[in-house]
Amino acid sequence: MSVRRLPAPELLVERDAYIGEGPVWDPRAGRVLWIDIPHGTLFSTDPSDGTTSERTLPMAVGVVLPRASGGYVAALQDGFYALPDGGEPELIAPVESADPATRFNDGEIDPQGRFWAGTMAWDASPQRGSLYRLDADGTVTRMLEGVTISNGLGWSPDGATMYYVDTATYRIDRFDFDPVSGDIGERREFVTIREGGGRPDGLTVDSEGAVWVATWPGWGVHRYLPDGALDAIMPLPVSNVSSCELGGHDLRDLYITTAWELLSEEERAAQPLAGSLFRGRVDVPGVPRTPFAG
Repeated sequence: MSVRRLPAPELLVERDAYIGEGPVWDPRAGRVLWIDIPHGTLFSTDPSDGTTSERTLPMAVGVVLPRASGGYVAALQDGFYALPDGGEPELIAPVESADPATRFNDGEIDPQGRFWAGTMAWDASPQRGSLYRLDADGTVTRMLEGVTISNGLGWSPDGATMYYVDTATYRIDRFDFDPVSGDIGERREFVTIREGGGRPDGLTVDSEGAVWVATWPGWGVHRYLPDGALDAIMPLPVSNVSSCELGGHDLRDLYITTAWELLSEEERAAQPLAGSLFRGRVDVPGVPRTPFAG
């Protein structure tokens, strides 16, 4: 089967986010949330015209997601927090708060409303990170340890499989998932990105069960079918493609974040849109988002 080369996405918001990350479609507001990790910046973008507001959080931010009871929930530098619409962050549970050398990096909410997020060392030291699960009652459980760069998370449409990226492995892995307990089974390789394709970063899963994954520094987003076959590539004009999310009114808009971390001065000059938010159009919609149940 030949790999499809999709049309390049459009520029939605021009920014110079150092590590633009975590695009999240919020259907309640009809807006896209995304972040700049080390600067603790939360962006909120109106996709109709790209108008973007900014909120500065008090520390580095790994991901911000909708909360069923209102407002948002976030994985910040040292723990899980509630983010009221108009107030300061409220600590739900500390995580690695005694270790300033680590931070949260990415996360997602499972179909039952549990919040999953993982950590990494600021300097990406090997196996310093872990993957955690926050339940609705505030209980935190460490689900994996020995992780280097905890990254993309997603679930198959039937909820039976969890996908996960530790970027340093060059792999997307999968686990059998128990929707009742939130437990995961044996870790198995789903896809390894081969030489020249970058490393896997953030991901999202569409309604056909295909996995869309950002590649760093791979200049694009890849779509892998449920059997692991590479189906399509959406090219971008920047190398460090960090994450992607299916959203919009019909869940067919692919929002893509990028970064300029690790680029040389010459590379930055050649990639003036690094750190911006892009939007592509796809044929298969995503899966409706579940908010955090807590």
